[in-house]
Amino acid sequence: MIILKNRDEIRKMRESGRIAARVRDEIARLISPGVTTRELDETAGKLMESFGAKSAFLGYRGYPGNVCISIDSEVVHGIPGGRRIEIGHIVSLDVGVVFDGFVGDTATTVMVGVTDPEVIRLVRATELALAAGVEMARAGKRLGDLSHAIEMVAVNAGFSVVRDFVGHGVGRKMHEDPQIPNYGSPGRGPKLKVGMTLAIEPMVNMGGSAVEVLEDGWTVRTVDGKPSAHFEHTVAIGDDGPEILTAV
Repeated sequence: MIILKNRDEIRKMRESGRIAARVRDEIARLISPGVTTRELDETAGKLMESFGAKSAFLGYRGYPGNVCISIDSEVVHGIPGGRRIEIGHIVSLDVGVVFDGFVGDTATTVMVGVTDPEVIRLVRATELALAAGVEMARAGKRLGDLSHAIEMVAVNAGFSVVRDFVGHGVGRKMHEDPQIPNYGSPGRGPKLKVGMTLAIEPMVNMGGSAVEVLEDGWTVRTVDGKPSAHFEHTVAIGDDGPEILTAV
């Protein structure tokens, strides 16, 4: 677990977060009918290079893409390839970059001509769940307070949170302690401290919480085949509360 202790470390984390957010938003704007996920991935790699960064995902435990792109019932870790985006898809885009030795990690879900009100509600609820988690990222709070806040937004909207995959600490490595479940009990878990940097990432399913990993060894999808949405920010806990490092 990293705790930022000086201005230089904070500056580097802010810059890696800013680059991750720029790549996220640039690629999100390109998500449209007819575009392949491979094309989006290749553009993401070029953007990272133009910012002087590299993908935190490419080669990580053998992962073959610059970013993760997951569609509809795919929850996370979708591998870019020849699949084309279609009208009605929801596309979850997960971006991680390394810049000057520090990692920025962020995700968003893009609706492509979606008209189904339940799907729209799912995506909006997941974004609100992220905001609720970020609000709890304050010194003195317990990790369970953050996790519980995320879960309550999803459950109160009639959806379920993924339990098999969680958020995490982030800093010099992509995955650091603590693990950050999207469910939990308030007042439980370790205390949050100033200087901690967290990747908070609700994954919310329209149906049940059960997920499975496909034969490619990476792509995670819902067992019941219903849609899933994913949002993520890298957040630093400051003296005055949470600072979203992947906001633009």
